[in-house]
Amino acid sequence: MRHPKKTRLLPLFPSILLLGLALSRLSLAQRGQPIKTIVVLVLENRSFDHMLGWMKRSINPNINGVTGRECNPVSTNKTDPGMICFTDDAEFVDPDPGHSFEAVQQQVFGSGTVPTMTGFVEQALTMSQDLSETVMKGFRPESVPVYATLASEFAVFDRWFSSIPGPTQPNRLFVYSATSHGSTSHVKKLLAKGFPQKTIFDSLHENGMNFGIYYQNVPNTLFYRNLRKLKYILKFHQYDLKFKKDARDGKLPSLTVIEPRYFDLKGMPGNDDHPSHDVANGQKLVKEVYETLRGSPQWNETLLIITYDEHGGFYDHVETPYVNVPNPDGNTGPAPYFFKFDRLGVRVPTIMVSPWIKKGTEMHGLARLKRL
Repeated sequence: MRHPKKTRLLPLFPSILLLGLALSRLSLAQRGQPIKTIVVLVLENRSFDHMLGWMKRSINPNINGVTGRECNPVSTNKTDPGMICFTDDAEFVDPDPGHSFEAVQQQVFGSGTVPTMTGFVEQALTMSQDLSETVMKGFRPESVPVYATLASEFAVFDRWFSSIPGPTQPNRLFVYSATSHGSTSHVKKLLAKGFPQKTIFDSLHENGMNFGIYYQNVPNTLFYRNLRKLKYILKFHQYDLKFKKDARDGKLPSLTVIEPRYFDLKGMPGNDDHPSHDVANGQKLVKEVYETLRGSPQWNETLLIITYDEHGGFYDHVETPYVNVPNPDGNTGPAPYFFKFDRLGVRVPTIMVSPWIKKGTEMHGLARLKRL
């Protein structure tokens, strides 16, 4: 692939800071920086090791992936437990592994008080005997060929953690508002009412900048109460009708959000990667988004962020950060845990794509974009 003049990517950040990234990038764009359009695609419920871990072996040895020596005990309480080790034969996943707040607590801490990432098998066994091996499998690069290509050509982030050690919706709330407003689980009443916090969309609107949400069956972003306001109604577009046209016409907004298909429809299977959806459909979506952007006149000013909301219960070997993680808003989670939002969740796959990114970049820490 050909690239124009590039920037250097210095070590990056967890997903809680996506809000700051987008605002700073778009602000700098007004002062002559190259990135003027940020496209965000957040998929569902897969860990870094599960999707990208084996790319260390054949794509880039500098990626903090797996070696095949990573194992989990059947029980974290026994002195001589059996072990299940991580393999490269992941396939279609059904049923869905555990990823509630309680499940993640067990996966990360086991029977201890510091993150050891040794409780995945033990937690899976509380749900199903079959899941104990499922959570300890990752995809070979050839099984996720779109990611294999993007990882070799652009940037992989191997220290990008979900915002909280819990399920989908609280983590998705963090992506565009840097808070879940105290939520650590799926509370249907709160989701129906809508969460009240200010979002990046509000900030962009206040600063005279544009955004657009391209959805496939339902826009998850409507769980933010503010986005239900009449003034934002024209910001929502059906993906199949509008995304390719806007990209072709060079009219993608400054912040472009792609919402995947969260549910199976007749002839249109879910493509969000959430088990039991086939990751092949997620790969098709990523490929389509990438190729659409490559063909757009906006390509040379675009940054595509592909990431996941949380790990979905799948094993990852990198210890979850739990020291000096700031509470974003002073909220505390509900009983019985009264979570202080002072530690992150499990590591998730994140790839960034732009003609300004050096080929084969791997990011291991906290960072910013910088011109050479």
